[in-house]
Amino acid sequence: MRRDAWRNRELVLAAAREVYAEQGVEAPLDVIARRAGVGNATLYRRFPDRGALIEEVFREALAATMAHGEEARRSEDPWAGLTGYLERVFEGLAHDRGANDLMTTGIEGVPTLEALHAHNAETLGLLIERCRGAGAVRGDLGVADLLFALAALGRAVPAAEAVAPGSWRRQLALLLDGLRGEGARELPGPPLTREQLDGAMRELNAARARR
Repeated sequence: MRRDAWRNRELVLAAAREVYAEQGVEAPLDVIARRAGVGNATLYRRFPDRGALIEEVFREALAATMAHGEEARRSEDPWAGLTGYLERVFEGLAHDRGANDLMTTGIEGVPTLEALHAHNAETLGLLIERCRGAGAVRGDLGVADLLFALAALGRAVPAAEAVAPGSWRRQLALLLDGLRGEGARELPGPPLTREQLDGAMRELNAARARR
């Protein structure tokens, strides 16, 4: 790649990181091009579609989240592993609207994100099973239950962070305490299937895009 082409690529990536963090991943590509100081044609030569740009911008951050998941799996205390992992994830959701969009809605065409979603579900499933064996969580808790609750709370985190930094920690603590088994009432109805959960995430993304 020529030096000027490489420079333009790096300008686009830097601008995209800023714009996505501020506005989310639905930000118009021409806004990113203007922030980078390049033409739309230059941006599209480097990144032919939105998914390709998102993949490049967030690849390292998504890989780091998977590494946090691996660390949580190795925790001797499964409850500490689960809560520590989720606190790290939510820290990212609070400070980067783009990362929040990726983790809490269904966005297609981003291979590393698809790998992360699968890894995240597997991590939570393993930790829930270990927590259940240790008597740390309610017996009827399923992965889909937790994923849905986390996505719903996660969407509100940037707003809470904007008005009261760190206040989301209280809400996450309330959610996590609700996973405890002691004194828990039986949950009404069955958990969502994986297909239903994916559909709910896609609908959440579509509803956000319509606003």
